[in-house]
Amino acid sequence: MEMRTEPGTLLAAAPDMVDGNFTHTVVLMCAHNEQGAHGLVINRPAPLTIQKLLPEHELLGTSKFPVHAGGPVGLDTLQIVHRVPGEIPGGYELGDGVYLGGEFEALARYLVERDEDDALSDVRMILGYAGWGEGQLELELASGSWLPARMDPDWVFDSAPESVWRKVLLALGPHAADLKDLPPDVTWN
Repeated sequence: MEMRTEPGTLLAAAPDMVDGNFTHTVVLMCAHNEQGAHGLVINRPAPLTIQKLLPEHELLGTSKFPVHAGGPVGLDTLQIVHRVPGEIPGGYELGDGVYLGGEFEALARYLVERDEDDALSDVRMILGYAGWGEGQLELELASGSWLPARMDPDWVFDSAPESVWRKVLLALGPHAADLKDLPPDVTWN
């Protein structure tokens, strides 16, 4: 049985996932094919701003716009996820009006022209990504390590990212809703 996720699918980490990179995370899938898969953790703010990453950039060098941690791979890559393709053209729609990528200078103008809270409701800057080699994600899905869910765009841009994992589990229905309060290791109870 082939288990593949479509772009735009959300993967909620199972409650017992103890890998510190993924405990209680939600991954927005970008691609999944026979060579492997990659996605972006959407509910992990990083302790830095765009200013720290791009201090020399003319527009963003003074921006306090927050950056999110997208996963442990490619920590030298900065991804843009947004839902304003009219303002930030050139991206690829993952689904439900959520786009990956876009013209960087258009993004910079968008961020400096908007109130930070307004921009946060439409844009995420994500450093790094989650990646799986050939067949790896299929095995993790089959073992129940990841719980696939339909994307709600509001979860991607949620102002309280720490609550997104529980929201996704609740949306999966009663069979998964009981999982939302489990710690990663049940011996912690």
